[in-house]
Amino acid sequence: MIHNQKIAKLFAAAIFAASSLTAAHAAESRSINNWQDPYGLTWMNGDNKLCWQDNFWTPATASSEACGLPVVAKAEPAPAPAPAPVPAPAPAPAPAPAPVPVSEKITYSADAFFQFNKAVLLPAGKEKLDDLAEKIKPINLEVVIATGYTDSFGSVPYNQKLSVRRAEAVKAYLVSKGIPADKIYIE
Repeated sequence: MIHNQKIAKLFAAAIFAASSLTAAHAAESRSINNWQDPYGLTWMNGDNKLCWQDNFWTPATASSEACGLPVVAKAEPAPAPAPAPVPAPAPAPAPAPAPVPVSEKITYSADAFFQFNKAVLLPAGKEKLDDLAEKIKPINLEVVIATGYTDSFGSVPYNQKLSVRRAEAVKAYLVSKGIPADKIYIE
């Protein structure tokens, strides 16, 4: 018994929802805002001279039946003569493409810069760094990364300290040649 009541309530709710959706769809699909009967005919007063209008009525949405009066087609105005063709302006020259930033990695051998177990620059290393400094001065420099290396002899902590001292020596030399210190990082 309780089961049948639940089914009846669900059925009634489904019918109510379906009828609500149908009514909402019918209200949305109307493009004429005069009252109409179920067959789409506009409701008129007793002598068929006035239409019943709903609260959304505007002259643009009035019934095409003209509320019982004969519909008179509006004469369409003659099309305006086509204007004389205007010559197209010459296309503007395409702007020059922006230069593509170039990232370049330059690698030098550590033995050209330093003696074994030393962090003092050799004259040959200074010449290479002079050449590098002259090349990068005129460009918009983002960063220079000086990485110090050592060989495999010695302990790891000692070699790490030596590689940092070598990178610091390269940075100090480049700064002395006019490269901004804040653009040089060491590893």
